[in-house]
Amino acid sequence: MAYEITDLIFQQEVLQSDKVTLIDLWAEWCGPCRLMSPVIEELAQEYQGRAVVGKLNVDNNPEVPVNYNVRGIPTFLLFKNGELKEKIVGVQTKQFLKDKIESFLG
Repeated sequence: MAYEITDLIFQQEVLQSDKVTLIDLWAEWCGPCRLMSPVIEELAQEYQGRAVVGKLNVDNNPEVPVNYNVRGIPTFLLFKNGELKEKIVGVQTKQFLKDKIESFLG
């Protein structure tokens, strides 16, 4: 299951992490976000132990979206060693997101 990220634990779990981390910024009311949910869950399972795949609800956690200038959802933030490497906006294919994660795992 995808890891639930919040504003409170973002610094510790993402910025201080030495892992590749993909965060899905989403909301309950967002249709495209709901489309991406099964993809994120599959990626979380596939990368368990190798990378962190998490979800951040933008309605409950406003700090992270503001800090990263998120204007639309879904938005995916990809970090390596706590540093933002990619910001991807909109619905994506599972393969596209896998390729992005793999590019930073190597």
